Amino acid sequence: MKQYIFGNPDANVVLIQPVDDHDLAWIEKETAAIAENSDTDFQLIAVKVHDWNKDLSPWEAPPVFGKESFGNGAGETLEKILEICTDPGRTYYIGGYSLAALFALWAACQTDVFRGVAAASPSAWFPGFTDYMKEHGLQTDAVYLSLGDKEEKTRNQVMATVGVRIREMHALLEERGVNCVLEWNKGNHFKDADLRTARAFAWIMNEQNR
Repeated sequence: MKQYIFGNPDANVVLIQPVDDHDLAWIEKETAAIAENSDTDFQLIAVKVHDWNKDLSPWEAPPVFGKESFGNGAGETLEKILEICTDPGRTYYIGGYSLAALFALWAACQTDVFRGVAAASPSAWFPGFTDYMKEHGLQTDAVYLSLGDKEEKTRNQVMATVGVRIREMHALLEERGVNCVLEWNKGNHFKDADLRTARAFAWIMNEQNR
């Protein structure tokens, strides 16, 4: 997977974010917004995935919009990401937007490498994921969750569950003592993705430095 580095490449705080071409179009704006909202020196490594629905999905699932189904490539993607998270002198966080945010939550169920998870508008509707979280738990210190206030107001029956599911996630994490916040943003899923992701990363860094 190709990597793009933003921020300070020498910083000991490393933000890992799976992206596609669409995300790369606004990643510099996101990086600037993170810097504006946090005093922590950081580098952001944007890891470009080849097939969004396959590479970030923990298991196969049928299409919920269009005809493209979801694969089970998350395990292989995580293996490649962990290859760049090997410096014991650095602190690693993982996050992203939409399905990348769900992947970040799933990744924290597999490993304790990531000190925090920045999950902006995660695909919490993904079939079976909240039950998976309940069974496996997250091995991390802090989790930021967010959702647009119009995201659950959709005619798509699967995606309409996103509000219920993310509230369940938040309650579960709080119950298990994880430092967690759930922020509601104005608008639908496609509004201000760069700024929402920036707030997510800034929050987890700020929380860890309190």
